[in-house]
Amino acid sequence: MELADDKYIVALCGSQRDGSHTRSALERALEAAERDGATTDLVDLAALDLPVFDPDRSDAGDAAELRRRVRAADGVVLGSPVYHGSYSSVVKTALDYCGFEEFENTTVGLLVVAGGGFPTPALEHLRSVARALDAWVLPHQVALPDAHGAFEGGRLTDDELADRVETLGTSLVAYAGVESYPETATERAAPAAD
Repeated sequence: MELADDKYIVALCGSQRDGSHTRSALERALEAAERDGATTDLVDLAALDLPVFDPDRSDAGDAAELRRRVRAADGVVLGSPVYHGSYSSVVKTALDYCGFEEFENTTVGLLVVAGGGFPTPALEHLRSVARALDAWVLPHQVALPDAHGAFEGGRLTDDELADRVETLGTSLVAYAGVESYPETATERAAPAAD
């Protein structure tokens, strides 16, 4: 697949913790995207002023800045720690401030970090929300279970998990800007309509 140097990949970090494993993993995914020629932007949601969403105040705090950065992206990584079997409230609030204008036909990757077992429900919840916003969600997703044992000094030390994280970054570059479904073999074989 041909790599393009004009892709803009944004990662939304939904962790507020100092030394966040979610942030470290997103940084690694973005490093891989940069190696494939993309420009990247890590949006630390904890650093933005995003009050609980009120539809009557949809431009509260830094909401316009968040929407501008996401809307400009060719690909977005949604990164979250697992809280009570789902994604963080910080990610939920950020997604509430965004909509179709930000996500429609945007390629989205998913990355979830859990202190315990495999975080399938959180990945499913993020996938459902992204699809509801008409995003193109990559089939490749990253789950980092038992994260405390997978990181050392803020770096991911499990080589297999590190490869998955880097593949997420390179896949976002490769598939960013998808505008339509690829033509199927049946469609290619069909005679042209007059």
